[in-house]
Amino acid sequence: MPFERIVLTTARSRRPAGLGVLLAATACLAGLTPTSVWAEDASSSVASASMDQRIDRMVDRGIEFLRTRGQSDEGAFSGETGAAVTGLCVRAILEHRPEAAKADPVIAKALKYLESKVQPDGGIYATGSKHRNYETTTAAMALNRANEDGRYDSQLDRAKAFLKDIQWDEEEGAKPSDTAYGGAGYGSHSRPDLSNTAFLIEALRDLGTDAQDESIQKALMFVSRTQNLPQEGNDTDHADKIGDGGFYYTPAAGGQSKAGESANGGLRSYGSMTYAGLKSMIYAGLTQDDPRVNAALDFIRKHYTLDNNPGMGAQGQYYYYHTFAKALDVAELEVVETTDSGSRDWRADLVDKLESVQQEDGSWVNRDAERWMEGDRQLVTAYCLLALKHVRK
Repeated sequence: MPFERIVLTTARSRRPAGLGVLLAATACLAGLTPTSVWAEDASSSVASASMDQRIDRMVDRGIEFLRTRGQSDEGAFSGETGAAVTGLCVRAILEHRPEAAKADPVIAKALKYLESKVQPDGGIYATGSKHRNYETTTAAMALNRANEDGRYDSQLDRAKAFLKDIQWDEEEGAKPSDTAYGGAGYGSHSRPDLSNTAFLIEALRDLGTDAQDESIQKALMFVSRTQNLPQEGNDTDHADKIGDGGFYYTPAAGGQSKAGESANGGLRSYGSMTYAGLKSMIYAGLTQDDPRVNAALDFIRKHYTLDNNPGMGAQGQYYYYHTFAKALDVAELEVVETTDSGSRDWRADLVDKLESVQQEDGSWVNRDAERWMEGDRQLVTAYCLLALKHVRK
């Protein structure tokens, strides 16, 4: 093929001519024809397009389920936890269809429902709720995604202040040496845990809080204490009993892991909390050079799977998919170098999995374990739509 032809082909495919020259020269040195280089690259583009098409099909069906079968007359997608599930569903839809914030009556009704939950203290939750942190974080992220015209600026500023105030710190009577310090629970007087703290950190970052902000760094102290890693911020009695770099539910009030304890009293690590911990550390400004991040990634390499929530089986499996996708995306990982199965394209693996378990009506639901509300199709569908947002490159 003449050199000029290579440049012309490059121009038609919108590639910089310099890159075309480099690829052609490299191909010749490798004993390949330039045509084979372009064929391989074209094949990659087709694969990417095919992946996007598969994601689009799942997203269209999932959103259609929420729009046509998932909403109550008052605008809630699920009222069992006040504003929480509605917030997740709204955010999930708007991540894929941002124009719906202005044009879709279903979203308008849901946003009105969330607005009705704004409280005098700045929180966004149902009156008398025991889930004030969970509701406010998810509702605030939904309103923030719909806030292109600034209409929710005041509510979001007050919600951010509320979330900082609800955090366990000196104002709540906690000291830096306390295992509860920096964490968030379902409400200000409930024991803090990693799941709620992860939502707190993500919401604060979503609302524009800097990683070095005092509230984020306090939360990082709590997150570090939920990691099975001694001498790297976990100064609890559990720090060196397992030491696998994974995360558990909470170090507070004596500590607890939903995956149980080891024979020596260690708190077992499990998948969903490990991805939540990794995501939280990255949002708090840590990089892969940090031993805590490295240890979390090592746990992930050793326990990589989409067949279940490692350490928990089917329990919390869709929450796991949600945190899996978010964490690996914000960690900017394209592949996971697993211990057992080599390099894994986690995006392709997750698309394959979610495609295989989507229901005929377009929803997703955990048929094997309804714990943590995973029998709620609206909640689980929101988890999957949010995961698919992070699968897109």
